[in-house]
Amino acid sequence: MGSHEAQPLGIKLALTERQRSVLRAVVLAYLGDAPPIASASIAQLLPVNLSPATIRNTLAELGALGLVKQRHTSAGRVPTERGLRLFVDELQSREVLPAYEMRTIASRLADADGEGAMHVASQILSERTRQLGFVVAPRLDRVVLRHVSLVRLSSDRLLVVLISQTGAAHRRVIADDGSGDQVELDRIAAGLGERVAGRTLAEVHEKLSQEAKALRRHAGHLLSRMVELGLRALASPASADADVVIESRLALLAQAEFHHDPGRIRDVLVAVETKERLLELLDKTLDGDGVSVAFGEELDEPSLHDCALVASRYGGPGAPLGVLGVIGPSRMNYARVIPLVRYLSEVITGKLCA
Repeated sequence: MGSHEAQPLGIKLALTERQRSVLRAVVLAYLGDAPPIASASIAQLLPVNLSPATIRNTLAELGALGLVKQRHTSAGRVPTERGLRLFVDELQSREVLPAYEMRTIASRLADADGEGAMHVASQILSERTRQLGFVVAPRLDRVVLRHVSLVRLSSDRLLVVLISQTGAAHRRVIADDGSGDQVELDRIAAGLGERVAGRTLAEVHEKLSQEAKALRRHAGHLLSRMVELGLRALASPASADADVVIESRLALLAQAEFHHDPGRIRDVLVAVETKERLLELLDKTLDGDGVSVAFGEELDEPSLHDCALVASRYGGPGAPLGVLGVIGPSRMNYARVIPLVRYLSEVITGKLCA
């Protein structure tokens, strides 16, 4: 039966070159949609000649280390999640996208701004990996603002339009008793605009709170009204979870793992599209800069067993932080997925910081 993984996935192992070559052959066969691979087939994938007995012994060593397993006693080997982890960690620093592919992606994103860029990036991820591509937009309370407008909708409602530095528009409706006409609202919006530019919602709200304390009863009507209205219009939302952009779900249908189990596709989509759960998974997965890869056991999400998540943050100093990546079966082409996720995060970051 299959070997049990006795140690955490992240433990580093000092493998011999022979063990490393055999493990790589098992992983590449698995990622290439091959059935569990036997020692005779492994011999054909190795760069050096090894006897069948040596390969069998090496597979036994890898099994004892929790890197390969047998699904049945007489079956060939497949990598465990720990074996995949070792393989993926070695890929991280080596793989890059071909120059022509980078030019094509950059061209598709050249004219996309704000929310449009998020949708294009999600589409590219799905198309080019055949997995479920997603982009988590920056949370509204972390978006750096550029402009604010106020529009009277009715006697008791105002439309607030917030424009971010990237050009994305965020709309919200707040209650207001209707005092003052649109001319006054435009003057208030102009005053708020001076305070909004270059700040996040939280920063603007803090500034207005300080002004409210300083004003007390010594301010004129317009200034008092601006501060009072601004505090309500620019308050961080009670639920500031980011939007999850998923442009295409069809790619997952092409994956063999889901052909005969539509319920499993449903479980994956629910896990991804339940924003709170996805953000929890990303918080646990992302570790510093660069691309992070997590497998089912590391994700701690039953609906994502035998799946993998490849993700990276985008944004940085002077730009809001978001996340993009792919989710799919653990049998994915990491040599292609990892550099694609890395490059898209760099392109989106460049657009936000421009």
